[in-house]
Amino acid sequence: MDQFKVYNRNVRYFLLASALANIGMGIFLIIYNYYIRELGFDDSVNGRVIAMQSMATALLLLPAGLLSDRYGRKRIIVIGAVFAALSLFLRSVLSLEDMLLAAAFMTGMFMSFIQVSSIPLLAENSTEKQRVHLFSFNFAIIMLANVVGNLLGGTLSDFLTHLIGLSALWSIRITLLVGAVFFLAALLPIFKINEERKLFSRNDQQRSFKKLFTTHKHGVKIILLFAVAQMIIGFGSGLVIPYLNLYFVDRFDISHSLVGLILSMGQLMTAVAMMIGPAVVRKYGEVMAVVILQLASIPFLLITAFTENLWFAVFGFLFRQALMNAGNPIQMSLMMRSVDDSIKGLANSVGQAVFQLGWAVMGPVSTTLVMVYGAYSGYAIVFSITSVLYIIGTAYFFFVFRKPIGNKINQQSMTG
Repeated sequence: MDQFKVYNRNVRYFLLASALANIGMGIFLIIYNYYIRELGFDDSVNGRVIAMQSMATALLLLPAGLLSDRYGRKRIIVIGAVFAALSLFLRSVLSLEDMLLAAAFMTGMFMSFIQVSSIPLLAENSTEKQRVHLFSFNFAIIMLANVVGNLLGGTLSDFLTHLIGLSALWSIRITLLVGAVFFLAALLPIFKINEERKLFSRNDQQRSFKKLFTTHKHGVKIILLFAVAQMIIGFGSGLVIPYLNLYFVDRFDISHSLVGLILSMGQLMTAVAMMIGPAVVRKYGEVMAVVILQLASIPFLLITAFTENLWFAVFGFLFRQALMNAGNPIQMSLMMRSVDDSIKGLANSVGQAVFQLGWAVMGPVSTTLVMVYGAYSGYAIVFSITSVLYIIGTAYFFFVFRKPIGNKINQQSMTG
């Protein structure tokens, strides 16, 4: 909390908004796959919904990043939050497949506005010395908020079903609406952010997309190199992460509340690991810290893939979740320091766009494999493919960034 007090007013308001929004999304994500099942659809519809939302995010992140660089972070975040909240309310009550897909597309589209502006806003309201700690703190808050959301989502739906006596469908629907309300409440602290527009006063010629490749040629090269790493990891992640709640229900036949508890424990472990991340950076440097954390997660992913024991599955899941995600704020800090302020939004948007592309492409693949091969072999296959992709992505990251920018940036961080 002492660290929280040294951040400026804008950062503190943003972190509060992030907590509220991610409680809402934690509720929503833990229970939404079950909602689609309760409507009578099979898991192929779940795959299409995930693909639609991720595709919308991937398509909109780049233009959203350019809009963020041009018009300001706060304005883009507010627009995104208003319409994303509306889409969550719609998804909580709609029941036709086409409408579910359209609402998912709307969520993905406007979540891109928030995602692409958040990291640059934090970067522009902090010093270089603060950034690794701030990004780690922000990710930790997101994880802790997801813990609360996951617990609320699982327990509230079971409470409404078993103690109040509502049908499973209406219990889930009311839980989704509660999540949407939390997300909407995040607008209150966002409105209090007071953004200075210094970064956005450049002339139109310098802002133009065509001029970008001459004025920031080196920055664009770095962005593209990061994008390849994010794309490989995103393809692996898209096979597994959106369906972890279904994995635990399908393979071990447990309640929504217990799934919520398990996934919330994963978020909590990730939050702890992210706070440890800066210490790993100090010892090994940013590039090696990311490589070590990501590779260390692979054995735990494979335990989850092949075990038939719930507690081994939980153990593997918790440590994979913590180690793989602990490198995210380190990578964000590395990328934000590598590019000019005027293209930070673009850098963030490209990285997230290719990551979401992986989710869009691999979501239907994952659900198809599980439907064809069953709850054991299907998940074992998709988790194993994810392991291979994680190894490839991590190796790429190491060989590309250990010399071109890695050593240079690590030296800067040691002297800064």
